Amino acid sequence: MIVDSYRIPIEFAIMLFPFIAFLFTLPFLIYEYRKYGAVPFFKGIIVYSFILYLLTAYLMVILPLPPIEEVAKYTNTGMQLEPFRFISDIKVTTTLNLNDIDSILNFLNRSTVYTVLFNLLMTIPFGIYLRYFFKKKWWQTIILTLLLSLFFEITQLTGLYGIYPKPYRIFDVDDLIVNTVGGLVGFIITPIVTLFLPTQEELNSKGYEKGKTVRLLRRIISFVADLVFLCLFSFIFKIILHGTSIKDFNFIFAMILCYIVIPLLNNTKTLGKVIIKLEITAIEGKLNYLKLALRYFILAFLILYPYAWISILSKYALSNLIYILGVFEVSFILVNIISYIIKYDGEHLFFYERLTNTKNISTLVREDLEKAKEKDKEEDED
Repeated sequence: MIVDSYRIPIEFAIMLFPFIAFLFTLPFLIYEYRKYGAVPFFKGIIVYSFILYLLTAYLMVILPLPPIEEVAKYTNTGMQLEPFRFISDIKVTTTLNLNDIDSILNFLNRSTVYTVLFNLLMTIPFGIYLRYFFKKKWWQTIILTLLLSLFFEITQLTGLYGIYPKPYRIFDVDDLIVNTVGGLVGFIITPIVTLFLPTQEELNSKGYEKGKTVRLLRRIISFVADLVFLCLFSFIFKIILHGTSIKDFNFIFAMILCYIVIPLLNNTKTLGKVIIKLEITAIEGKLNYLKLALRYFILAFLILYPYAWISILSKYALSNLIYILGVFEVSFILVNIISYIIKYDGEHLFFYERLTNTKNISTLVREDLEKAKEKDKEEDED
């Protein structure tokens, strides 16, 4: 029974984790790419393990869920406000002989004991995460652990935020005390637990150096951000063009705005690239803005969203032309994929990039160059 009370929440947490983690993935990646330019694999493991830990702890607090009809019959107040009452409860309900293994096992098997131990162990990882990954001080760890525990207790006191007519678990001030002590214990033992792990500074430095190279995942995140803006502008154009003869061109106009107008006016960057800190430069020589416009035209109209204008052509019954364009589209996309897979000059570039002499670079590189120039200028002035 004791094992099941902890096993069930853990199993639920593992099942729910992929969905919860998915909600955090895009904001997390955007933040990391903006600040450091890359996400080291180990750092990702730490972040997602922290999400899994919090999810597990929360489910342990609320599960198992009793029937609402049963909770409606409860008569307790739902609150225990006497500090350190757990000490007297342990004294009354247990005996302990340290020289007798059976006595020790029986002691640990008492609910008054294992509940306290559970509440202590539950927040030890929280203290470790706060010190190791979030670089919190001991007093900040105490406050944050207390707030986490208070959130759990309020969740219980409110009957899962009003879903239940009464609390089905007791708000216990001792839980606040023991949870907070657990967070502090986690803080204290962090240097031992993380002895062989890289420091936060090492992870950030590694990510920063890695971020100077533009990888495919970073480009995909930029594409997703651009897609959000594209849909937004398409919706706006749909409203503006409603009732006109060109109402079906709303997506075309949005593509022109997002992939042609904005990059030409915004120093080569789409809005997605601004968010992820990318920009376009020439592979060789200086950037030609005519080729920049051609790059984005090919990317948007031939690779990403060809259906936008092909669907319009289909309304004019140009079936033969549409068939030829379809074959060309598939062939062109395959050529770009093959071009990216085959590595030339140490870089992965799509065919349309080689064709237009353009490529993505991280603005971190330019920022480093600007800092170096400023430093040289200051040294020359001195």
